[in-house]
Amino acid sequence: MRFTDVTDYGKNPFVTNLEDVTEENTYFRRVLWTGDNFQLVLMSIPVGEEIGSEIHPDIDQFFMIEEGIGKIYIGDNQDNLFFQRIVHEGDAIIVPQGMWHNLVNIGNEPLKLFTIYAPVEHPFGKIDVQNPNRFYFYY
Repeated sequence: MRFTDVTDYGKNPFVTNLEDVTEENTYFRRVLWTGDNFQLVLMSIPVGEEIGSEIHPDIDQFFMIEEGIGKIYIGDNQDNLFFQRIVHEGDAIIVPQGMWHNLVNIGNEPLKLFTIYAPVEHPFGKIDVQNPNRFYFYY
């Protein structure tokens, strides 16, 4: 499957090579599959950019890094992101609901990842060419 053929396949059975479509994705955020209870989203974070500090009060989030190097920050409030780790290809990150977090691209290539929200966070089929919240908290 070529990535350009990918849209939101939510609520339909779906099979793809997730590593390939994640690495081919050039959009900041692209919803790939939306169901009733979880959502699969592809992300590409440009060099030197980040998701931006955020919290999901009722959503658990899983990240899988497929390409690049980043730094994850997680904490109980925006001013206390006490959990910090460098993350690379193959690393999985879990952010429990109600935790502030940010993921920063600290490498020299786009940070390619997919994330799973449980329950759903974004509208069906959402695509953000670049980060719509371009407000950043630098650490």
